[in-house]
Amino acid sequence: MKMTLDGPLLVFGGPYSNLQATTALLADAARRGIPPARILCTGDVVAYGADAAATTALVMDSGMAVLAGNCEEQLAEAAEDCGCGFEEGTECDLLSRSWYAHANTQLTPAQRDWMRGLPKRIELALPDGRRLAVRHGGAEETSRFLFASAPEDVLAAEIAATGCDGVVAGHSGIPFARRIGAGLWLNAGAIGMPADDGTPRVWFALLSPESRGLRTEILPLHYDHEAAAAAMRAARLPEGYAAALSSGTWPSCDVLPPAERARRGQALAPISLMW
Repeated sequence: MKMTLDGPLLVFGGPYSNLQATTALLADAARRGIPPARILCTGDVVAYGADAAATTALVMDSGMAVLAGNCEEQLAEAAEDCGCGFEEGTECDLLSRSWYAHANTQLTPAQRDWMRGLPKRIELALPDGRRLAVRHGGAEETSRFLFASAPEDVLAAEIAATGCDGVVAGHSGIPFARRIGAGLWLNAGAIGMPADDGTPRVWFALLSPESRGLRTEILPLHYDHEAAAAAMRAARLPEGYAAALSSGTWPSCDVLPPAERARRGQALAPISLMW
């Protein structure tokens, strides 16, 4: 699938069954004058939150572009686990069994069919001829975790594998933007869960083509996180994730590299980068 980036594009990841955050994101886009045709989700519509079916319906009905994440790949086939890439026996792996089972019971056959048809890659064409590959995790591995601390040569190799000039990704849940040589790596973050920065805010990105390049902004989103947490508790989902919606700190740091572990609980700031 290809999209032409000839105007502002709102990019976000990980709705994670968080109906309140997804509703707030669409309202924010409307306030900015950004129509659904200029909204892109990097996948994992369904995960930790209470409202898998309702969140999926909202995203489906919106008309936005959606990339297949690992959760879509697994839920489309009613697989036994989320395919998130957690190491077996870790806390993330154990907690995922509960929310995945909850989501698996909520989705309708029509929603699974929709997930099955989602693209695994979207290409963004910029006015200056450069191209961005949108992938959920890595260039070839849907559930690969790549964080801001990843070595430059690792991200460069991922970009080269796409055949494009840069990558827009999701999956890891913490937003960042980095120039990689002449290229770009952007993770727009997730709206369904805080960024492990000690605040309940969630994050999205705005990509705006200008005469001097592409303006990339990573911006916070405020929403009714208390209502989302209450819904999770009513559904008897893991308390660690419900509490994280307010505390801003994940219940486990199993997937985090040392640099990201050292920054846990430190509030992120908005980012603006010209590429």
